[in-house]
Amino acid sequence: MIRRARPADVDALTALVYELAEYEKARAECTVVPEQLHTALFGRDAAAFAHVAEDAQGTVVGMALWFRNFSTWDGVHGIYLEDLYVRPEHRGHGHGRALLAALARECVDRGYSRLSWSVLDWNTPSIGFYRSLGAVPQDEWTTFRLSGQALAALGGDQATSSASGA
Repeated sequence: MIRRARPADVDALTALVYELAEYEKARAECTVVPEQLHTALFGRDAAAFAHVAEDAQGTVVGMALWFRNFSTWDGVHGIYLEDLYVRPEHRGHGHGRALLAALARECVDRGYSRLSWSVLDWNTPSIGFYRSLGAVPQDEWTTFRLSGQALAALGGDQATSSASGA
């Protein structure tokens, strides 16, 4: 069963985020705590959303954590899937496909133009799965990220303040 996440799911979602970080060989970089996730998903200014997959006993076994983005070319929102994860012992039962189908349905129902996500280049099982759904890699794009000291340095740069117009 796929459904929207509820506040009672936050601990399970947090555990899944950590399992995903471990799978992606980046556990040391994962620092989220349940309170942060709760605020992001259910707080007054919530900007993130989640769907969960439950097994027959009602246990959360997978998640899709996402947020809205915007296409200036299309003039409408889309969904950016930040994390899709199904516990290994529950893979192959349709949970991942069902989670993606729920997000595709969100896009269709709301008039969003796209569902986008990133995948690590070494994650060939996931890449094959996404291709089987008709997803197309955006190989001509390179993802950039500012974080840590570089983000703080640029964010503190007075030359890039809003007064400069840049």
